[in-house]
Amino acid sequence: MKHTEKELQALKDEVNQMWKLVMSQLEKAKQSFLNNDADLAMEIISREKRVDAFELKIDSDCENYIALYSPVAVDLRLILSLIKISITLERIGDFSESIARHVIEEESFKLDPRVVEELQLEKMFDTLITMLSDSFVALESENTKISGKIMSKDTEIDVLYYNSLDILTAYMQQNPAGIRCGLKTILLIRKLERIGDHCSNLVEEIVFYVDAKVLKHTSKKDCLQD
Repeated sequence: MKHTEKELQALKDEVNQMWKLVMSQLEKAKQSFLNNDADLAMEIISREKRVDAFELKIDSDCENYIALYSPVAVDLRLILSLIKISITLERIGDFSESIARHVIEEESFKLDPRVVEELQLEKMFDTLITMLSDSFVALESENTKISGKIMSKDTEIDVLYYNSLDILTAYMQQNPAGIRCGLKTILLIRKLERIGDHCSNLVEEIVFYVDAKVLKHTSKKDCLQD
């Protein structure tokens, strides 16, 4: 293996480690929210610094690789994609931390479990975790055939988000004492919706690297038809 190939593999390994950490953060965010587990939420918050450190190191290492080896074609696409992927993963990590902070702040007032069930929050979390996991597999295997399937799940997240607005509006009208909790839950669900967008962005970067195709600013419908 050439020295440059070893360097590239080392960069991919770093991104893989970061990806696994962010997936773990999102899975723990799901558990802490659904179980109202403040201790687990604190663990998520404390691990966020590791996510930030990964993003800074990957960014620096990719810049050094470009400076040292002046990559072209597929190698350049890979480096550019890894930089953007690490930034996107860091943002997903931020949202996971925000969910954890929501759990801590709302510990004294837990949303009615029936409302949580109606909002299908567990389904939202599970769909996002699947998107993140499938995207990881797509990068590892350099297989973009599942990109349309992954991005279609973002549409499912959007539908659940918009449905949640009506559900929470009705809940707050019937339970004035729960208005603050309801509003904060809307903000939390908005964070879940944004994680779905970021998962789609990960897919866009993988397609750019593997297929040299730019999906950014392309409608989801067009992406699914490719």
